[in-house]
Amino acid sequence: MKHLIHALNKAFDHRVRLGVMAVLMANDSVSFNELKEALDLTDGNLASHVAALEKAEYVLVSKQFIGKKPNTTYTATAVGKLAFQQHLATLEKLLRG
Repeated sequence: MKHLIHALNKAFDHRVRLGVMAVLMANDSVSFNELKEALDLTDGNLASHVAALEKAEYVLVSKQFIGKKPNTTYTATAVGKLAFQQHLATLEKLLRG
């Protein structure tokens, strides 16, 4: 049997990516500024971690303009939600021993 530690998803190893997914799981969609403020991150730090989650197809990035201002929003994909739920379930199993 595979040890539980190996069942953890590497995409969520970093606290920022873990935080991004936690916020997205609790909200239908979140703007760049809301996410940045919620996690107390710099623009570049948030952008690089969201790009990693987008590459894994865990986050959908939507860009549009409101008037002349760019507006970027993020949504957890169905694949991302499932992966995150499995990650959390594995953590719970580890905590219970």
